[in-house]
Amino acid sequence: MTNQDFSTNSNAVPPKTWLVESILVTIFCCQILGIISIIYSAGVESKFYRGDIVGAENSSRTAKTLVIVSAAFGVLTVIAVAIMAALGVFAGFYNS
Repeated sequence: MTNQDFSTNSNAVPPKTWLVESILVTIFCCQILGIISIIYSAGVESKFYRGDIVGAENSSRTAKTLVIVSAAFGVLTVIAVAIMAALGVFAGFYNS
């Protein structure tokens, strides 16, 4: 898109940045994917206001995908740790 296309639609709303979600999954779930998601999230508004609406939408979609994958990875990790802890407890009872 060109700047002319953007100026004709100056009341447009930028796509969701996913920045808050990216920061939360970086802290609580998966740091590597979270950091990459923060990078994409930070580029959404700057691309939008430069007139690169398609690039902003692509960055928003990528950030969303990374947030979802990171959150799923965090949930699966918690479940795996809980299963291992339960197996450890049961093994302790079994050996007693």
